[in-house]
Amino acid sequence: MKTKILTLLILPLLVWVNLSIWNYLNYPLKMQSWDKVMKGITYSSMRRDFDPGNSSPPTQDQIEDDLKLFAGKVHAVRTYSALEGLEFVPELAEKYDLNVTMGAWIDADLDKNRREIESLIELSNQNSPTIVRLLVGNEVLLRKDIAPDQLIAYIREVKARTWRPVSTSETWDMWLAHPELAEEVDFIALHILPYWEGLSIDAAVDYVFYRFNAMREAFPNKPIIITEVGWPSDGQPFKNATASLANQAQFLRQFLNRATEQKITYYIIEAFDQPWKVELEGSAGAYWGIFNADRELKFPMKGDVTPMPDWQAWATGAAVLSIFLMALFLFSRHRRLKLPGKIFFGIVANLAASVILWSAAVAAQQYQTGISLVFWTLLLLMQAMAVVILLTESMEIAEVLWHRKGKRTFKPLQTPAGFTFPKVSVHLPIHNEPPEMVRETLEALARVDYPNLEVLVLDNNTKDPAVWEPVQKDCERLGDVFRFFHLENWPGFKAGAINFGLEHTAPDAEIVAVIDSDYIISPNWLKSMVPYFADDKVGFVQSPQDYRDHGLSTFKSMCYWEYAGFFNIGMVQRNEYNAIIQHGTMTMIRKSALLQVGRWGEWCICEDSELGLRLYEAGYDSVYCKDSFGQGLMPDTFSGYMTQRFRWVYGAMQIIKHHWRQFLPGKQSTLTTAQRYYFIAGWLPWFSDALAMLLTIASLIMTTLLVADPLRSELPVNALLLPTIGLFCFKIFRTLWLYKARVNCSTLQSLGAALSGLSLTHTVAKGTLQGLFTSGKPFMRTPKLEKQGPFIAGLATIWQELLLLSLLGLAIYAMSSIDHFDNLSGRLWVAVLSVQTVPYIATLMTLLFSIAPNYYPGSETQAIESPQDKELL
Repeated sequence: MKTKILTLLILPLLVWVNLSIWNYLNYPLKMQSWDKVMKGITYSSMRRDFDPGNSSPPTQDQIEDDLKLFAGKVHAVRTYSALEGLEFVPELAEKYDLNVTMGAWIDADLDKNRREIESLIELSNQNSPTIVRLLVGNEVLLRKDIAPDQLIAYIREVKARTWRPVSTSETWDMWLAHPELAEEVDFIALHILPYWEGLSIDAAVDYVFYRFNAMREAFPNKPIIITEVGWPSDGQPFKNATASLANQAQFLRQFLNRATEQKITYYIIEAFDQPWKVELEGSAGAYWGIFNADRELKFPMKGDVTPMPDWQAWATGAAVLSIFLMALFLFSRHRRLKLPGKIFFGIVANLAASVILWSAAVAAQQYQTGISLVFWTLLLLMQAMAVVILLTESMEIAEVLWHRKGKRTFKPLQTPAGFTFPKVSVHLPIHNEPPEMVRETLEALARVDYPNLEVLVLDNNTKDPAVWEPVQKDCERLGDVFRFFHLENWPGFKAGAINFGLEHTAPDAEIVAVIDSDYIISPNWLKSMVPYFADDKVGFVQSPQDYRDHGLSTFKSMCYWEYAGFFNIGMVQRNEYNAIIQHGTMTMIRKSALLQVGRWGEWCICEDSELGLRLYEAGYDSVYCKDSFGQGLMPDTFSGYMTQRFRWVYGAMQIIKHHWRQFLPGKQSTLTTAQRYYFIAGWLPWFSDALAMLLTIASLIMTTLLVADPLRSELPVNALLLPTIGLFCFKIFRTLWLYKARVNCSTLQSLGAALSGLSLTHTVAKGTLQGLFTSGKPFMRTPKLEKQGPFIAGLATIWQELLLLSLLGLAIYAMSSIDHFDNLSGRLWVAVLSVQTVPYIATLMTLLFSIAPNYYPGSETQAIESPQDKELL
């Protein structure tokens, strides 16, 4: 009761802390206020859904609605065109006491230029009192649409046909580059945009006035008007310039106050956000407006400014999601999880919920196109998948470190008094195995201390008689307990062979045990574990896979400790909830249960795990004892290690597709809730690797777009940080923490295990994706006593990993060389790419360890360390 009360107090406290973080990040910013009327603002009448190729221009009523918003806020508006409805602006502006700087759009379309100039001259000559000056073109020379001489000709023509002041609008550097242009105009119409020059917000306003004063010195005889000055509220960073609502407010307030003090004429760019400009100017091009595209003021000009104005709604959503996640994961296990574990998981759940909602908030505040909406949807789905993986692995940490002692901790049994040993049929499937290796296995079986035993050696399709006949002779030599079967052209691979063995098992055998051909088992294995079948509910009894050759090389040591993590952490925890993974060696099955559920599945290349699941579905229990009773041989080569893992992963995907209904909640599933959870949670890390590969490919595509078109491509850093850097760091952190708690190895050995596990990331990803979308993959045997191939052959086995590693290296180099991304976001993107190289570097390093002549002195004896090992010797 005390724990429950503390839980009910602390978990809401975590939610409150989470809300407090949202509040801190969105705390209103204090900055200089502006309470006067602006001198001028640039105006484009296009609406949110405007498409330059297909949309009709705004109506006169829509333009009037816009100008009505400016009344009392600005003195003047500047247009960029004299066509497409903007010819109504001078007349409408008079109604709202607004002056107009009228512009004509000039580009490479000479016919349209002519219509623009004629309209501009006509409007000027109507003697409208609102027009105060004319602009022929906007950044024409910057875009290089026409030659300077042609622009000067247009200016001269307009000056000759109207009496109003005439100029063209250009950036400061274009004016300095073309002093001949300044000679032709009545005033200098100047653009100063520190964002596009990559300046930080703190230096931006000072820079504007520095440039303005420099232009005064360069053109002392010309009036100078700033016809574009501003800062975007969103979009990707440009060098040191960061686009944000707070930065836009800070820039405008500071500039407006200072420009008023110095009596400068200016036009703020711009009145309304223009989402269609993304195609021309990149993502920042859409967000220069003081009003958003829906004609709503983005922020007040007086008082404090909140970075995310609607943050409370998103924070509330994060709180609700975190409560749901904590309830979903925690309260199903609250009886066995200690309070520190609940707190740890609660912290992770709150952070995960906030990251998803924060990313969604960023996406919601942006103007989305069809493509960008698909992009954000995929990113958020990937984030959701990453969060599910993160939460299940966090729950594993919590349960391993802070789990109350359960009732399902099994130890080797002493034979109960009066116990009658049931007959055990040991099945030993072999295929093309070295006869001397199998001989060691058979002789170990001959030493087993068990009174009621038979051994069936099932040779499956070995072609060379010189390989299988010596095994047959060994069986004959060892006596009647051993029976040998040679199967020619037998279907079903390993499962087919042991199904054959099941048909030839002694009728009075009650237990079927299976071991691999390389295992040397302890004499007391059967006596220590068979008594668990006295409980009629027990369907299978499992002992861990173990290996006797881990002292032979650094590579095998790495593999050994990587395997050990599963058998000392995952299997132990799963056993607490009767949800272990059955594996096809060191396993015993009740024969009647095996026959009841339909024998071994020949359709699945992981027939052992699939059988264990069917036994659970039939209502049977399992027993897992982590004590080692037998040791086999690990793959000798990295390619063998990869092949073995690919088979496990591909087979798991086959099982998911075949049994998916059993993992759904409801009465249609005969699995317990815990069994459903642990099978799904056990497979999720493999989905994590598949997700990592998809993110890597997506990152390479995105980097290609960034390099090819840096202006119109945006860095999705925030949306990718969690699933990329976050998952990677958490994976390493989780491995080292759990190994320290549950695996009896050194930190260096834990790091070796982490390295070897990372080296299989691409293999696991391929197995996951191929398993989900293909079928019929043949059984892939893990070869034993395999000879190591040359270095080049090893590189050939990992050519895909090397290709991705090379592409990532090129992407990092390309990103580092682009000035456009010389900022925090660019460096974060390089960090994302760098993290994505780690699994592929791990693959190369593990391959190098596997071929290195790194043998320890006395390795034959060093490979045997446990008391059971010494007994076997």
